[in-house]
Amino acid sequence: MADKTILVVGTYDTKDDELAFLAGVIRDQGGKVVTMDVSVLGEPSKPTDYSKHDVAQEGGGTIQAAIDSGDENHAMQIMAKGASLLAVRLYTEGVFDGVIILGGTMGTDLALDVASALPLGVPKYIVSTVSFSPLIPAERLAADTQMILWAGGLYGLNSVCKASLSQAAGAVLGAARAVQMPDPDKPLIGMMSLGTSALKYVIPLKPALEARGFEVAVFHATGMGGRAFESLAAQGAFACVMDFCTQELGNHIHGSNISAGADRLTNAGATATPQIVAPGCYDLVDVVGWKPLDAKWSEHMKHEHNRLLTSIVLQAPEVKEVARAHSAQLATAKGPVALILPELGLGEWDREGADLHNPDGLVAFLAELEKTLPETVQAHRIASHINDAAFADKALEIFDAWCDDGTVRR
Repeated sequence: MADKTILVVGTYDTKDDELAFLAGVIRDQGGKVVTMDVSVLGEPSKPTDYSKHDVAQEGGGTIQAAIDSGDENHAMQIMAKGASLLAVRLYTEGVFDGVIILGGTMGTDLALDVASALPLGVPKYIVSTVSFSPLIPAERLAADTQMILWAGGLYGLNSVCKASLSQAAGAVLGAARAVQMPDPDKPLIGMMSLGTSALKYVIPLKPALEARGFEVAVFHATGMGGRAFESLAAQGAFACVMDFCTQELGNHIHGSNISAGADRLTNAGATATPQIVAPGCYDLVDVVGWKPLDAKWSEHMKHEHNRLLTSIVLQAPEVKEVARAHSAQLATAKGPVALILPELGLGEWDREGADLHNPDGLVAFLAELEKTLPETVQAHRIASHINDAAFADKALEIFDAWCDDGTVRR
């Protein structure tokens, strides 16, 4: 068990004691430690394995340039660039197995860049005074970042912050020992969905795709799931995507906090990854269920999914805006895009007779899509509901044709 090494990153000029404590707990548990200093002005009490000068140089800068900038934000961005590049190089060289980064807002800003630069599966823990804060936008989070709130950690060691730091040390070392890295030799399908109460195509599609030799990763379209999906798509991790729940795009357009970011529905296209898309739950905007409902939604149908989440049903003029956004995002794709448009509904709650049936919205949405869709997108209208067998059959028909002609690589 002593063969796992953790990279401990932080500003050793101001958080020397805390970082030393963190490293000590890792060593006490049988792990090894390498240290990286990302401070600018001060010096650590003893040398780190990778100094602040090493970090700045890796990014093509110098500590003096960071100091001379006279701007703490600019200086930390110099260090963030260098730390990200250095961490990737060291991981590639086999120097460490997992990383833990400590910080307040400055250190967290840098930590998010470092975590995003490292591959999926590398244990990456951020211990921060602003963990889970709305200060951190979804698009800054790598797909598998773990965050731990650094309680009582603003200045100096105490029993409260030691409780957080010791758990974090054990977590990252345990993760490094237990992680099963993704299999790079097995082609991966990225699929978006909500729970199977709303969207049911996962049930037939996952085993069908696995029988064809593909692995399937299904992401939950609740903001963070879409962010993880987009992060991996940007890395070219998928052989093909089946993006069948684009509801987070409507969330973003209509101001919900449950957003996957402005680049939702673009990253697979940016890497030329083949995309089969369907606008599942296009007419729902999810909002935080425990907050007072914004007055603009007072005349809308709604569904209280649980105490955390409420879904608002968009009206015809609003879904037209969502349709135009789909067209705009898909127009940027550098690879093939097939868009399946079920004419009988795009969510279980939208079936005829169901509580959120929205026929006017569906007609308006499909008409606006047809009017604005770029010629590069292959549109497939089908006379079924998204949860009918015909939808899954159509998706497999397109997928199999793409496998046969080499569009999807096995």
